[in-house]
Amino acid sequence: MAGKVLIVQSLSITEWKPVTGSLPPATEEDWESEFNKYRSSPEFKMLNPNMTLSEFKSIYYMEWTHRLWGRFVGLSFAIPALYFIARRKVSGPMALRITGIAGLIGFQGVLGWWMVKSGLKDDLFATGSHPRVSQYRLVAHLGTAFLCYCAMFWNGLSILRTHKLLGNLQVAEASLRRLRNPRLRIFRLSVGALAVLVFITAMSGGLVAGLDAGLIYNEFPYMGLGLTPPKSELFSDFYSHTPDNSDIWWRNPLENPSLVQLDHRILATTTFTSVMALWAYSRFSSNVRTILPGPARKGVYGVVGFVFLQVVLGISTLIYLVPLPLASAHQAGSLALLSYVLILGSRSWLPNRRVSTLLAKRFATAKMTPKRSVQSKLRMRKQNNASEGAWKTAMV
Repeated sequence: MAGKVLIVQSLSITEWKPVTGSLPPATEEDWESEFNKYRSSPEFKMLNPNMTLSEFKSIYYMEWTHRLWGRFVGLSFAIPALYFIARRKVSGPMALRITGIAGLIGFQGVLGWWMVKSGLKDDLFATGSHPRVSQYRLVAHLGTAFLCYCAMFWNGLSILRTHKLLGNLQVAEASLRRLRNPRLRIFRLSVGALAVLVFITAMSGGLVAGLDAGLIYNEFPYMGLGLTPPKSELFSDFYSHTPDNSDIWWRNPLENPSLVQLDHRILATTTFTSVMALWAYSRFSSNVRTILPGPARKGVYGVVGFVFLQVVLGISTLIYLVPLPLASAHQAGSLALLSYVLILGSRSWLPNRRVSTLLAKRFATAKMTPKRSVQSKLRMRKQNNASEGAWKTAMV
């Protein structure tokens, strides 16, 4: 996914055939037919007019692999989901979540083609235009992929955590007693806010990729002669579509590469600062340090490690003019960071109502079991004594 978002040649397949498009061209005639379709696209005529058939095959296979992988992911989720739901192997709420995720995967495929179509429009032949997909649609496609992943990942974490809690009731009771402490409420809210911040920062990175904004101001922390470019460059009338320039305040943050890169820097710095603040809060606040469960405390350190790695990858990508391997690693790093924030959230969040009710019943049963066993032993002893007395009487 990262390479698909970042690479320029992303429009090699100009049609969307969800079923028949699963196989690549088989003969030279088929390859020529696909190449001719690509020749009519703005990307070929304005960026790659000298491309040969062999070069076209390489970018075609990259796009084809991406689409095939998307189909594989969708089917590998949808088919087992249908089986488990049809055989009633999952609860009602879980069935709804699985159905929602499956629908999100299908919607992601539709968004992908909608994104590609934006790079095939005839108005991209106009002078001064640059053949590329719409950065808005690219971010929508990327954001849906992230949301789909987060939904699956969080669902999996919830299942694993529930299984772990039910497997060791003593540890579960002690852990939940700590998590129910009101002093952890601010910590939990901070983790949730951090997850949203990481997601928004990743989406701003999608805007950077869509506008090739990483190819300017390849230095850090400065941007030219200062920490920020001049205001006239950040809020330029060039990006306005209205006579009175009333739209420059929202178009520049979304369409001006200079401001888009600055926004990404600000969001990334804010994310890094927020992670370190969360670490300091968990480490030095007596209200949190003494009651935060051990797994959650380790999770904070994991988030700190990933945010440091992400900062190094981001600065390196910028300084070295966005080489594809580094840029892909940086984008993957954002997903890894978000994943570990979700792991931290699962370790510090209270279980949902259904799981809490089930755990409460298990706790009550576990507490009653020893009493029942003692009463049973006393009853058996009385019965044995009575039987022994009757036997002795009979013998007499």
